[in-house]
Amino acid sequence: MSINFKLNGVDQSVDATEDTPLLWVIRDHLKLTGTKFGCGMALCGACTVHLDGQAIRSCVTPVAAAKDKTVTTIEGLNSKQGQAVKQAWEDLAVVQCGYCQSGQIMSAAALLSNNASPSDDDINTAMSGNICRCSTYVRIRKAVKQAAESLA
Repeated sequence: MSINFKLNGVDQSVDATEDTPLLWVIRDHLKLTGTKFGCGMALCGACTVHLDGQAIRSCVTPVAAAKDKTVTTIEGLNSKQGQAVKQAWEDLAVVQCGYCQSGQIMSAAALLSNNASPSDDDINTAMSGNICRCSTYVRIRKAVKQAAESLA
């Protein structure tokens, strides 16, 4: 079955069964590998993408949910919030191993799109589904705050 959606601003038509996880369509069918597979159960956040601007876990989201919608991956994150988050990540050297970082950045950008001045509790809540095995949580929170400040 052909499923149509917009990915990073480009119209896509993929032949996949409706229950194929969006993650595998992005990685295997469309060859964008910035979105990572972590747990396959929506527990770690490595697979976070935006679906019509909302952060979702693509490992458990069927591709049918993206039909006629807009999907943004780390490769296409060009919003002002996304750019601010990426810059803060770089400025503060947040990354260690880097595996979780695309999901972390996608979640942080979605947070700032909905809340321009998040508190520590807001940041903790928005980022709580993203696991960093290197434990860079303090730098992540600091980077989200820096990105919010740069957008103000």
